Amino acid sequence: MIYHLLFPLRDAFSPFNVFGYITFRTAYAAIMALVLSFALGPAVIASLRRSQLVDTVREDLPEIHEAKRGTPTMGGILILVCVVVPTLLWANLTSRYVQVTLLAVLWLGTIGFLDDYLLVVRHRSKGLVGRYKFLGQLLFGLLVGAILYYWPELGGWAGRTEVPFFKDRVVDFGIWYIPFCALVITGASNAVNLTDGLDGLAIGVVAVAAASFTVVCYVSGHAAFSRYLGVAYLPTSGELTVFCGALLGAALGFLWFNAPPAKVFMGDTGSLALGGALGTMAVLLRKEYFLIFVGGLFVVEALSVILQVASFRLRGKRIFRMAPLHHHFELMGWPESQVVVRFWILAVIFALLGLSTLKLR
Repeated sequence: MIYHLLFPLRDAFSPFNVFGYITFRTAYAAIMALVLSFALGPAVIASLRRSQLVDTVREDLPEIHEAKRGTPTMGGILILVCVVVPTLLWANLTSRYVQVTLLAVLWLGTIGFLDDYLLVVRHRSKGLVGRYKFLGQLLFGLLVGAILYYWPELGGWAGRTEVPFFKDRVVDFGIWYIPFCALVITGASNAVNLTDGLDGLAIGVVAVAAASFTVVCYVSGHAAFSRYLGVAYLPTSGELTVFCGALLGAALGFLWFNAPPAKVFMGDTGSLALGGALGTMAVLLRKEYFLIFVGGLFVVEALSVILQVASFRLRGKRIFRMAPLHHHFELMGWPESQVVVRFWILAVIFALLGLSTLKLR
């Protein structure tokens, strides 16, 4: 809204021309998200505690997690506010990319909120029934896929996506691009949810992914940079850079309170929304395969669960001591903080590998 209010006045007052620069607005969106997190965090945590919206530790988790019982949860509300408000203030809201990504955060955040509410307030042991949660994610993914297939912003990109490491190479899914989008968004949303099991783990990895997507969004929306690197030039995708700045600031701000020992958990309200936002940006930018690299740690965590379940059902044996993978290392004797920091390091390595695909073509 600041952009829409002040940038049109640039002819009358030339300093307002600065609001036309995406880098400027991205920086201030990130700063605002961070400041909002610091300002609202204590009040939100206190409110959650007063309302008895506290975590109930699952019985199958390592014993060390028992000490976390009673920690406020549903802190994802704070993340959503600190992402949405700066984006509304600093982004060009006429951009379809921004509109769809904000919708992703709100849609999937609502699903996560319902899950947390039923678990914490209604005391339903499994929260929202899994098939309903999956259906909500799937419907949103199909909606985004349909928008990109039937109403692409650029002709020639309907049903197509980029291939990493190759210039001017694309995969044309045709009509199958719609379920492909649903798979990417649903998978990303659930992968972040699975990773959210240790203090600071998921939000730290989200911050790394957000920083990576900040670079990709800016490059994709910049004619000269995209041409130089041989990536798809999507003119209005640059506005997603502002959203990424807000996401990065909100993630770092929440990490302040979620770092070990956590004062608040994000719950599904945060994890489903954050994962959905990353998946949505990937399909909007036609960088679905890029997400596999940048979100490599999320992929590994999700695969550990899939392999564990498949192995137990087929062979009656487990591969890991516990899945997702971070619990396996806990049971091996690694302190929680050590698991978290080492996984952060792996996330940075994955992100650098992903960014390298922009140049290695």
